[in-house]
Amino acid sequence: MIIIPFHLNGLQFEDEAEERKLQRFKAQTQEKTRTKKGKRFKFLWRMGNTKSSALSKELLEELKSNTKYSEAELCTWYQSFLKECPGGKISKQQFEGIYASFFPNADPTAYARHVFRSFDTNADGTLDFKEYIVALHLTSGGKTLQKLEWAFALYDVDGNGTISKNEIQEIVRSIFNMIPVDDQKNLPEDENTPEKRAEKIWEFFGKKENDKISEGEFIQGVMDNKDILRLIQYDEPQKIKDKLKEKKQ
Repeated sequence: MIIIPFHLNGLQFEDEAEERKLQRFKAQTQEKTRTKKGKRFKFLWRMGNTKSSALSKELLEELKSNTKYSEAELCTWYQSFLKECPGGKISKQQFEGIYASFFPNADPTAYARHVFRSFDTNADGTLDFKEYIVALHLTSGGKTLQKLEWAFALYDVDGNGTISKNEIQEIVRSIFNMIPVDDQKNLPEDENTPEKRAEKIWEFFGKKENDKISEGEFIQGVMDNKDILRLIQYDEPQKIKDKLKEKKQ
């Protein structure tokens, strides 16, 4: 199977140039909110939100310019994508089924739905080839700022441009559903339940109960506190990493 699940994990500051870029972003966003209602993360937005199940010359050039993949790699991915999805699209149900096959001892349904929602840029209930490649690029090799923009979109459940405490709780709860109960017992005492972990994240941002977090605040907060960087992600156990590596081969 060529289709693999996407996770918010492996997020870290990559090099000095990337860190300087993030610091410039921080300086530009301290006094304003950069997200508008209904707008997805900027990397995908810059590419446009038209959907296409065909690999046209224009789409090929667009993907080459905005992802790490070469023309040969994109053509290979496209053929594999069509083999798995003859209709040229992945449905929400199919996406959830893919996640379920990787987490037989847990329940990834809620998290899969949120990830699917974050990449379904026109909210039509499917992912086409472009959206799939963008998701693959972001989660496997995108720049830190791109990943943080996606992370914000993932946590902005209602798409209104801000994150509430309830939305933090919802995503964290969906992450916990993917962690087997025995593994949850090994988590630190102050973050071994969804409620504790969500509360810890919210406190790190210094927000009151009914406050909201803008995209600029979210990215700045993650940049300023590596504990937030760790807490907002799903930490794949080794057995999942091995299975993902096997599927990619």
